[in-house]
Amino acid sequence: MPVITVRIGKGRPAETKRAAARAITDAAVATLGVKREWVTVLFEEYDRENWATGGELHVDKFGHGFGTGGSEDG
Repeated sequence: MPVITVRIGKGRPAETKRAAARAITDAAVATLGVKREWVTVLFEEYDRENWATGGELHVDKFGHGFGTGGSEDG
């Protein structure tokens, strides 16, 4: 009964998370040999003001819309 936690920046649309949950579940079924209904995927979303990498807040490093499918994604 795998429980897979995905930690991401807040702001991705539900459809993106649905697609990720399906892909992650498919991978778990294929690699772990478990039934689909046994796989749980948890999304933990973080405000960019509460996430830092390399000593720099993500909101400062990437901007507010980064990673959400907005125009700032590059």
